[in-house]
Amino acid sequence: MNDGAIGSKIPDAFLSVRPEWLALQADEPALEPDLPIVDPHHHLMDMRGHQYMLPDFLADVATGHRLVASLFVECRVFYRPWGPDDRKSLGETEFVNGVAAMSASGVYGQPRACAGIIGNVDLRFGDRARAALEAHMAAAGGRFRGIRNVAAWHKDGLRATSANPPPGLLLDREFRKGFAALAPLGLTFDAWLLHTQLSDLIDLARAFPDTTIICDHIGGPATFGPYAGKRDEVFADWSRSMRELARCPNVNVKLGGMGMHVLGFDFPNRPRPPSSAELAEAWKPYVDLCLDAFGTRRAMFESNFPVDKGTCSWLVLWNAFKRLAAGGSVEEKRALFHDSACRIYGLDLAAQGIVVERVVARA
Repeated sequence: MNDGAIGSKIPDAFLSVRPEWLALQADEPALEPDLPIVDPHHHLMDMRGHQYMLPDFLADVATGHRLVASLFVECRVFYRPWGPDDRKSLGETEFVNGVAAMSASGVYGQPRACAGIIGNVDLRFGDRARAALEAHMAAAGGRFRGIRNVAAWHKDGLRATSANPPPGLLLDREFRKGFAALAPLGLTFDAWLLHTQLSDLIDLARAFPDTTIICDHIGGPATFGPYAGKRDEVFADWSRSMRELARCPNVNVKLGGMGMHVLGFDFPNRPRPPSSAELAEAWKPYVDLCLDAFGTRRAMFESNFPVDKGTCSWLVLWNAFKRLAAGGSVEEKRALFHDSACRIYGLDLAAQGIVVERVVARA
């Protein structure tokens, strides 16, 4: 496998988004432009020099692909600066619900941004977590679908996230007390971690078989820092762990996040941005392994914007995904691009007045 590593230096959590560099992207028409997309993973933010709000998101999605709806995933923004600690993250849910209401009005176009919300309640609150979760559900007007607690941690200080999680989060006793509240409330759990921590997620999934878990960003196969130049070795370790994780029927996987620095590809260091064909070729071994292990009903493509925008544009990203799914059947494409996201998160698009065409042209 071609390594194409970015080097052993540990980079910052986010790649810089460079509009002038992205403008050098070769023109590509949108592949299968009528294929409906539900993007199950994007952020909105205004923090630490990173700004990406609703107009920015809508400008990206207006470049040729047919986004019908999206799910916002927590990124620790707009927290309340007041009140008890277990209620401060309500500020983010209130903010996103307001954005969702703006989008649902139709004033900003057809795509329904933030039709579902994956928020953040620190499950280490233990027995207090349930009340906090219920407060988020009440604040979100029926849009609250689950939570994410970022667990990505490494003894060498690898920065895979802007969060600062503790070691062993998924094994923490108080965390698991809080985790127990999710299934009774019908809420899901998104896990973002590195491949070296997948055994912790497997243990968690087995301990809570009735809780729907989504493994973000293909399970974080780290090929940077001390793993630079070891792509084949990391891939082998990651593959074994992902196949074991897939044996847990309550676990699903998001196919994305591959534009981050975590996978160690050198695309952001090149004079020109990559084409969708180049991305598809580089990402194919990872996507193929996930699809073989989880199947299309437990997998979904995700944009992870604006984080993955450090590598490519929205247009090119979804073209790469469509190339990776080109050999699939109509039903398999439906699953990967919208059905799996709706089913796994319990997102009822019809109830929100969102119409998804059920006719998908085969490539």
